Amino acid sequence: MHPHIWYPFTQAKTSPEPLKVKSASGIWIELEDGRKIMDCVSSWWVNIHGHSHPKIAEAIYNQAQELEQVIFAGFTHEPAEQLAEKLIQKLPEGLNRVFYSDNGSTAVEVGLKMAYQYWVNKNQQRQKFIAFEGAYHGDTFGAMSVGSRSIFSQVFSNMLFEVDFLPFPETYINDSDVEEKEQQVLTILKEKLSQNPQQYAGIIIEPLVQGAGGMRMCRPEFIRNLKKLVEQFDTLLIFDEVMTGFGRTGNWFGCIKSQVTPDIICLSKGITGGFLPLSVTICSEKIYETFYSDDPIKTLYHGHSYTANPLGCAAGLASLELMVENQPKFSSMEAKHLQHFEILRGNPKIEKLRVTGTIAAMNIVNKQESGYLNKVGLVIREKALEKGLLLRPLGNVLYIMAPYCITDEELSAVYQGIDGILKAI
Repeated sequence: MHPHIWYPFTQAKTSPEPLKVKSASGIWIELEDGRKIMDCVSSWWVNIHGHSHPKIAEAIYNQAQELEQVIFAGFTHEPAEQLAEKLIQKLPEGLNRVFYSDNGSTAVEVGLKMAYQYWVNKNQQRQKFIAFEGAYHGDTFGAMSVGSRSIFSQVFSNMLFEVDFLPFPETYINDSDVEEKEQQVLTILKEKLSQNPQQYAGIIIEPLVQGAGGMRMCRPEFIRNLKKLVEQFDTLLIFDEVMTGFGRTGNWFGCIKSQVTPDIICLSKGITGGFLPLSVTICSEKIYETFYSDDPIKTLYHGHSYTANPLGCAAGLASLELMVENQPKFSSMEAKHLQHFEILRGNPKIEKLRVTGTIAAMNIVNKQESGYLNKVGLVIREKALEKGLLLRPLGNVLYIMAPYCITDEELSAVYQGIDGILKAI
């Protein structure tokens, strides 16, 4: 460990030395010792086009010659305006107000504040949110509060605000109970909303795929039925698409694949193709209108030093152009994952194979308790590195979320590598 660096999600006393990276290009990461490793997780899911893409690099370079940063309170600039317009064009009709911030956690934080203050501005005190068991929405206090109580937030549990959690109707290939699980959740939700609908500011969900919670997946049908209840009881629906946005579900956004328009959507990670920190929270006009007032107290008092950074916005614009070019790649990857599942099918060490768009996942069966602390994840991570693969299991959940530039041959090599690892443990 470097003597002056505190690494994230790392217990320094027991963790192995971090690998020093020299460079990266496409799907490959080159270490200082000369080894090359295939990035099967898009470096925490952000490098959707692969590393060091020349088109995004050029866009940042060109923008840096003109405007690198300016305060976004009282000023605006072309890259931010263009990016907002491009995003609105790709999102469902009705989402049309873009608020910039820096990362996924703060995008969610802004979404929660928007929802809460929306009701305050309407002279209603709605104090609670509804979220889902297994959810992970980020590391800031609001985001932790609406995330499932876990090792990520355990230390701070006494400081988190109260949230009503619903079961998440996770499903997988050949799941015969999925409709029953969905109905149970919807029944619980309807009961809660019926008892006191005026207490809830909103419902937040990661549509179709829970990320850090274990790549748990649900059906679009469930999301659509959830939306119906939200409308029936007049609350707000917040989509955390920090991970599922920008092609990960096989469509541009999970809301499009689900055919549902949320009131608020939170986006980050893939927005700049992995080059720079940037996020947006986008809401409907009806929400924005409650903040549009002569009364200063109705203002959304939130912002960051690097809000709408021009370099980040330029990267975002270039990434969106690549998204258009790469749509055939991310829209066809689900079928490719399903084909490669045949390599693993019947392996007694895996269960609950599942795929949504570019995301494939499975549970590793072992005698340890399931969850993030299951040590099989560390074993797989180390054996994968020996094979030149960057895999970062979430405990006993193994997943693949590669950049869209991965070739069929490279994807096949990933699955062959996983098959070999599972046979060796």
